[in-house]
Amino acid sequence: VSTSQEVEVQVLEVDSVKRRISLGLKQTMRNPWEVFVEKFPVGSTVEGEVKNKTEFGLFLGLEGDVDGMVHLSDLDWKQPGEQVIDNFKKGDMVKAVVLDVDVEKERISLGVKQLEGDPFAEPGDVKKGAVVTCEVLDVKEGGIDVKIVGTDFTTFIKRSELARDRNDQRAERFAVGEKVDARVIQFDKKARKVQVSIKALEVAEEKEAIAQYGSSDSGATLGDILGTALKQRTDK
Repeated sequence: VSTSQEVEVQVLEVDSVKRRISLGLKQTMRNPWEVFVEKFPVGSTVEGEVKNKTEFGLFLGLEGDVDGMVHLSDLDWKQPGEQVIDNFKKGDMVKAVVLDVDVEKERISLGVKQLEGDPFAEPGDVKKGAVVTCEVLDVKEGGIDVKIVGTDFTTFIKRSELARDRNDQRAERFAVGEKVDARVIQFDKKARKVQVSIKALEVAEEKEAIAQYGSSDSGATLGDILGTALKQRTDK
């Protein structure tokens, strides 16, 4: 508004003792949160400018001059929100999904991760006991970060799960970009956790080879048995 402009207001209070009249401009307008939820019901995709970053999440400026909040837990499916929030800065334009609108409390809850499907909701062939191919993302002292090929699942294989033989439990023998086979040893939808093990796969293959090609009790060495199994698989 500006000086000399005529506006319509609502009388809120008249104090004859103090000779004061309280007026309201917003009371003559529709509640902006009601207008927002009519145009953008729950499930809608919106875009807003990052107005502020806090320990709780992001505040986005939305259409209708209202703000919405993206909680840390709704920033990413795979990474902690405390890490992901560093990827955003004030002024960024961000797309999000409307999760909830509380008109009475004037609150709008938004989610960025909801723009993509939840990998744990539709895991495909990834389940406990399955054999998967993983790509090495990073090599650390205590193990390797990997991504299950063909999925959005990432996980950490600790040193003790890198091989059956203790001498081979060395993270440095792997390289970024290398692909390795492993066995899924945990898939917990509730805890949103998936774990794989190269060691578990080697142990399972060893047991299968002994079952198919003989046992060490019959006089064959483990090397003979595994050699036969490897040759059989190579021939196939």
